[in-house]
Amino acid sequence: MTEPVRLTRELTSALDHEELAGFYEDLHRHPELGFQEHRTAAKLALRLRAAGFTVTEGVAGTGVVGVLGDGDGPVVWLRGDMDALPVREATGLPYASTVDGVMHACGHDLHVTWLAAAAEVLAAGRDAWSGTLVVVGQPAEETGGGAAMAADGLHERFPRADVLLGQHVTPGLAGLYAHTPGLIMSASDNIDVVVHGVGGHGSRPEATVDPVVTAAHVVTRLQTVVSREIAAKDSAVLTVGEFHAGTKPNVIPAEARLALNLRTQDPAVRARVLAAVRRIVEGECAAAGCPVPPEVTLRSGGYPVTVNDPELDAEIAAVHRELLGAERVLDLGPAMGSEDFSLLVPQGVPYDYWFVTSTPAEVWEAAPGEGLLEKFAAVPSNHSPLFAPDPSVLVPGVHTLVSAALSRLSA
Repeated sequence: MTEPVRLTRELTSALDHEELAGFYEDLHRHPELGFQEHRTAAKLALRLRAAGFTVTEGVAGTGVVGVLGDGDGPVVWLRGDMDALPVREATGLPYASTVDGVMHACGHDLHVTWLAAAAEVLAAGRDAWSGTLVVVGQPAEETGGGAAMAADGLHERFPRADVLLGQHVTPGLAGLYAHTPGLIMSASDNIDVVVHGVGGHGSRPEATVDPVVTAAHVVTRLQTVVSREIAAKDSAVLTVGEFHAGTKPNVIPAEARLALNLRTQDPAVRARVLAAVRRIVEGECAAAGCPVPPEVTLRSGGYPVTVNDPELDAEIAAVHRELLGAERVLDLGPAMGSEDFSLLVPQGVPYDYWFVTSTPAEVWEAAPGEGLLEKFAAVPSNHSPLFAPDPSVLVPGVHTLVSAALSRLSA
């Protein structure tokens, strides 16, 4: 038995599932949107201080950083994100959100629970490892809080990381752990489009240039970008997530606004899709006779690709296989989802990020489909109002974080 596995089993032997569940359910009942995680941050900070960490609050507004160690040995960062989403919960759970229109639909409440418990376990076993542990409670992952923490001096104010480690809850039969060496998550860009028309009365469309119709043509035409302009071997997803126009049924508005999201895994593919978006928007507006050229704006704060250090990932995946069983650790390949995880460390610092599956067995079995991928597509996903991780993953998720940290701290 390797030392990280032996230590993990020893240090986590007294973990109390009921206590973890109580903390998790409390966080789930009280979700907070990005940069508003005051209650969540305070609860995390309280537990870190009680465990012996030196705690700094208010990093990038609501971020929390705890430091434990004497500087002798490797510096390991563990990160958990804290924010919820503007989603109205429909799970029917007894601990469902009490905040109307806000829900932990991406599992960040579970991440905070894992992070707090792992920090406590490692602090209680401080004599068994050497180095420095830095625990990062990150705000606003959904809106770029990682970059905000970096801009607030995260890299300069705290011990420089030798490695950064993190994990994310995901759909899939509860109890699997997905490791992917190299590229694991895609880049994400948001694009704003404004179509300028000529407004007027609904009874006289001939006196207007209808931006709703033009924008609708844009939406339809954009569906051909990935299907007809990107090679089948390349990966890209282009989504029109917002369409805003008009105020009354009998008024043709003067403009229509679209908001697009692009996911890519290759810079050349990203550039090609962005060029196609601009070409299509400008072409449709010209065809419609719009009086003013459209606006196509790439928002700042997009997410880069997440690329695991292959050597580090192989090391931690091996620890997880020994700890949890080889059959439970698998490689699902890169996901089209995106993260700001890589923005938390300076360029060149290795990191590893993996997934913990969490769909309850009864939900998984009832889902249509035969194979893993068919069922994966049929169960509630992250950001769904029905997303409800199985509490059975509470303790194992602490095991994965603790063992990953000890793979370096115990060296």
